[in-house]
Amino acid sequence: MISRQLAMGLLGAALMALPSAPARAWGASGHEFISGIAAELLPDEIPDFLRTPEAIETIAVFGREPDRDKHTGDPHDSALNPAHYVKLSDDHAVAGLLSIDKLPLTLDGYDAALRAGGSSQYKAGYLPYAIVIGWQQLAKDFAYWRAASIGARTAVDPADRAWFDKDRKQREQLILHDLGYWSHFPGDASMPLHTSVHFYGWGRYPNPRGYTNDEAMDVFIKGTFVRRNIRRDAVKAEVAPYWDCKCSIWERSRKLILDSHKFVVPMYELDLRGAFKAADPEAVALVTSQLAAGAAAVRDMVVDAWQASSDMMVGDPAISMRDILSGKHILRRDDFHFD
Repeated sequence: MISRQLAMGLLGAALMALPSAPARAWGASGHEFISGIAAELLPDEIPDFLRTPEAIETIAVFGREPDRDKHTGDPHDSALNPAHYVKLSDDHAVAGLLSIDKLPLTLDGYDAALRAGGSSQYKAGYLPYAIVIGWQQLAKDFAYWRAASIGARTAVDPADRAWFDKDRKQREQLILHDLGYWSHFPGDASMPLHTSVHFYGWGRYPNPRGYTNDEAMDVFIKGTFVRRNIRRDAVKAEVAPYWDCKCSIWERSRKLILDSHKFVVPMYELDLRGAFKAADPEAVALVTSQLAAGAAAVRDMVVDAWQASSDMMVGDPAISMRDILSGKHILRRDDFHFD
């Protein structure tokens, strides 16, 4: 989803410096765990087509896709790689400049604020926006699916009903892609190092404990360690029940990032002790817990997107979903496809 919504919007933007290697938060295994488990735990209120074994398998595989997209070349890579992380300083400021509690509403405003301090969205990463933009698209997808489902039953013209039924089926394929692809980014946010300036090694910051500056630590944890030591059933068992935060997607995303950021220093401490290389139970427990947090976040955000879809606008000119759901507006094909 991020490729569809952001790639064109970022085309032509100034191409800035990237991390020393492409960012892969949990590796293929970890992201399949997060996205697949989240899909398995979707509640009954979510449409059936997303809860079949085939759909769950598809979502799990699509969840790793943004990492497989890397090494495509510029402008693709330089525009989209920074969607995978946000570099928070130890006091929760993006690149040490902009509080995560006060992010501008738009990427343009975010980038302008960072550039004023010598950084940019491409240097600091824009993970919060990747999560929010993808979630908004998912909510819109759900709204169109709801509307098409209603139009297939209630449109006056039989040809219109047939068109809406076909549109609904096509929308289901689009949602599988959009949900699966987007699910990668809340998963990224559950990886502590993807929320920190201490991304590939501790970096040029005060380091009295002598934490590593070797980026191989990050690569090992996200790939080999997860594949060898983390059990999918153990991750699933730790996923918390749905949490109705009664908050915006911005607030839910920020909490996910900040909760993950708390474990940056503990991860470096574990690395200092050799706990990841030794597959120490404490290291296994931390990674298992964070993968579970990622799965819970994806599941919770999908539920929120479904619920928010009933308040969306669809069509052009825009029609309130509330009017469609209540029967106040009877859909016609031209509501969706006006020439």
